[in-house]
Amino acid sequence: MKSLFSYLIVFLGILFWIFRIGVCLMYSMGEEFICVPYSLNLEVAILFLTIPCIIFIIRRNIVAGVLYFGIYTAYFGTILYNYLTGIGGEGTVSTLGSATFIMMNALGILIPTLTFLDIVIQKSHFHPLENNTDWYYKNEKYERKFDERADRNQYKIK
Repeated sequence: MKSLFSYLIVFLGILFWIFRIGVCLMYSMGEEFICVPYSLNLEVAILFLTIPCIIFIIRRNIVAGVLYFGIYTAYFGTILYNYLTGIGGEGTVSTLGSATFIMMNALGILIPTLTFLDIVIQKSHFHPLENNTDWYYKNEKYERKFDERADRNQYKIK
């Protein structure tokens, strides 16, 4: 990872993962929390699939980025679509709880989308400087100019 944006997106993904663990834990204990999982078994499976995805996202693997994006978009996108269209039967979007529900599900789509886009941009050739020394070695201004009177022998000590 080369940029602060990459670190921040991965950090937000880890924080969101920890938050979703808390949501599942509170729901399984029967406690009231900010939001509830749509399907506890499916969410636990997604949380376990997220662990290798985040590890490979840190290593900038594009397949893990696609998998992370696909899983989270399919899960949270379906929940958000059903809620906003009224298929889920929750009703109108007017209370603070429903706004929190929408925001958490939108974050579940936004963070993987930004992660995927970050990996794709870094894997593409938008960054022409690959090496830290390119500013010196690929610059004509710093090329060494030899004097014709200079000694060109390469003395080696044996």
